[in-house]
Amino acid sequence: MKVFIVHAHPERRSLNGALTDIAVDTLTAAGHQVKVSDLYAMRWKSTIDADDFGAAASRPLDAVRDSGRAYRAGALTADIRAEQDKLRWADTVILQFPLWWYTMPAILKGWVDRVFTHGFGYGVGEHNDTRYGDRFGEGVLQGKRALVSVTVGGPESHYSDRGINGPIDDLLYPIQHGILYHPGMQVLPPFVLYRTVRMTPEAFADAAGQWRKRLLTLEDTDPVPYRRQNGGDYEMPSVRLREGLEAPGRSGFGLHLQA
Repeated sequence: MKVFIVHAHPERRSLNGALTDIAVDTLTAAGHQVKVSDLYAMRWKSTIDADDFGAAASRPLDAVRDSGRAYRAGALTADIRAEQDKLRWADTVILQFPLWWYTMPAILKGWVDRVFTHGFGYGVGEHNDTRYGDRFGEGVLQGKRALVSVTVGGPESHYSDRGINGPIDDLLYPIQHGILYHPGMQVLPPFVLYRTVRMTPEAFADAAGQWRKRLLTLEDTDPVPYRRQNGGDYEMPSVRLREGLEAPGRSGFGLHLQA
């Protein structure tokens, strides 16, 4: 495999840093190729502005249209183009980050905002009354696999079906479905470590072993069974799930999982 890891933690000696190092060592030892973007070490610019689009930038700025024009013209800044090239190169993409305020760190969201431009991450394909573009199972990144590896400070019970923070799958849905599945990647079940603020050396050793096992089964793990937008399950052009397709008792984000 060719694996691209996007690492987002300000302290390289953190647990997230250790998980990234384990991933690099484990995958490389197994014969895979690995590239890492350490966003903090790269001093990644996390905000979109006109400089991203060069001569394609308009006044006033239109981030959607301008990013699409710049993408098609090859006018995006070198840092954006380099990250897009890494995504094209990869078979598998791993996002490694801590859960902060129920989502990814701002620098990682800024990476998505700038790298997933119009024409690359979204706005792909024909939009009409029977097809709403190539997305959610199709798109530029179709055929690749993606994995979210996330550390959580609180205990697992807080992120369960009746937990105060809501189910972890619901919290990760905007990332897994809305960012990774949207441009076509198959999304593997997440790797989640809980109670990391009180992790003992023994707990870390156990977590490291679990992580190595997950890494060595990336090619064989079944993806989350999200419904394909253009597979017939959704009415067009409203893109609403057809009545009667949901599993009994399933609602909310769970509606978009195959029964």
